[in-house]
Amino acid sequence: MIAHALDGMPLEACGLFAGLADSASSEATQVLRFYPCVNEAQSSKLYTVPGKAFLQADRDAEANGWQILGVMHSHTHTDAYPSPTDVVQAPDPDWHYVIVSLRDDLPSLRSYRIVDGTITEEQVRLAP
Repeated sequence: MIAHALDGMPLEACGLFAGLADSASSEATQVLRFYPCVNEAQSSKLYTVPGKAFLQADRDAEANGWQILGVMHSHTHTDAYPSPTDVVQAPDPDWHYVIVSLRDDLPSLRSYRIVDGTITEEQVRLAP
């Protein structure tokens, strides 16, 4: 995700991710595949995942017994925290929203749940 965000500069990058979800605990959610997408908005301040890319990712996820778990996008000049636009555009309360900030020399990645406008940060762990 970070490499995709860097490759997308100076525009915001975006992509979807899929895997296995445990409805009882977001800590048990496992991301198994990342689907890099072109930012249809072609903007450094907002992103749009193309409908065709979503459909392709959704079909691949389903074929593997997974589900789309959420969306990743980058912030090119701000912190890895949802902007007001991100909150308004959050399409699914069950999704995870990963933001990669490229503001500093070292990129940072954080994940959130956004439900009814309420932002809750969640832990991200890398599995070996």
